[in-house]
Amino acid sequence: MKDDLSRPPFTPLLAVEGLWVSYDRIDAVRGVSFDVGVGEIVTLIGANGAGKSSILQAISGMLPVARGRVTLAGLDLLGVPAHLRVARGIAHVPEGRGIFGNLTVLENLRLATYRRRDGEIERDLEEVFALFPRLAERRRQWGNTLSGGEQQMLAVGRALMSRARLLLLDEPSMGLAPLLVREIFRVIQRINQQGAAILLVEQNAHLALEVAHRAYILETGEIALSGPASELRHHPQVLAAYLGGA
Repeated sequence: MKDDLSRPPFTPLLAVEGLWVSYDRIDAVRGVSFDVGVGEIVTLIGANGAGKSSILQAISGMLPVARGRVTLAGLDLLGVPAHLRVARGIAHVPEGRGIFGNLTVLENLRLATYRRRDGEIERDLEEVFALFPRLAERRRQWGNTLSGGEQQMLAVGRALMSRARLLLLDEPSMGLAPLLVREIFRVIQRINQQGAAILLVEQNAHLALEVAHRAYILETGEIALSGPASELRHHPQVLAAYLGGA
């Protein structure tokens, strides 16, 4: 579990200011502002339709922004195409994983390195295989033959191969058995300990608040609550709405 003592000294990395995202004249996200520091795990929690995935898609360039500002390390991202945001250090693991089923595990991982010109790709591959030994065993296997848990591992591993400074993780536990959920979250913590900042959208509020440094609670496209995750775990509103009153 994270606590205030484990939170790294705050150095801004991602800043979202007054973000509005709309679908067909319907405002899915309304004036949202938050930040993620270097080395932090920040989680967005809310009911279905609260705007969580829309925020991640706006940050990664998959959805247009109606109003607001998004910066990474002080550099404006609005107007920057999605593929160039990857080059700036953002990797998005979408809900549904988005792997290429007609490519092998190894080909999926190598695909994330298409912009890299360094000599450490092989080393990074071995690090991904060390994090996910099952991917090492299945490196020649087609993506569409993997189990749901293995596909999730592949999606996270592919994001790591881009050497992202910021990982956007959208519902990494969805559809997974409890043991695999715990495994995925252990890996998320290890990735964070190795230096990557993480913006996490997760249906399992218990686990999200357990691993995060800070949290924002979204309701109908707006931030209703925010603060240290260790405090929000005990907030009456959060307990009633997302933690089953426990």
